[in-house]
Amino acid sequence: MKRTISTTDAPDAVGAYSQATTDGSLVFTAGQIPMTSDGDLLDDEPIATQAEQALSNVEAVLAAEGLEMSDVLKVTVFLDDIGDFEAMNDTYASFFDEAPPARSAVEVANLPKGVGVEIEAIATSD
Repeated sequence: MKRTISTTDAPDAVGAYSQATTDGSLVFTAGQIPMTSDGDLLDDEPIATQAEQALSNVEAVLAAEGLEMSDVLKVTVFLDDIGDFEAMNDTYASFFDEAPPARSAVEVANLPKGVGVEIEAIATSD
């Protein structure tokens, strides 16, 4: 059975989507942007800071389900400038120190609210 996941430790969903959903085995997070749980948008910050906030949001959503970043199987990173890959990757690596998940990183034309990065994850609760 599909169930939605929500936490006040990450930004509220602003639209017709959930912060995450699960079938009891896999957890799919929505794309997380560099916005604090208080609604402060970090769009003018360097990409490393934006990536850190987006990953912290993913971490908070997973924690609401009792999961950790080590439970992540796959991550997709959307960058508005692939030239920011190295800076994003340095921050990303600090969240996955052992056995990092599979990952895709792609450049896109635009991201919500003009941010530089959006990150989504798939995790397992098994």
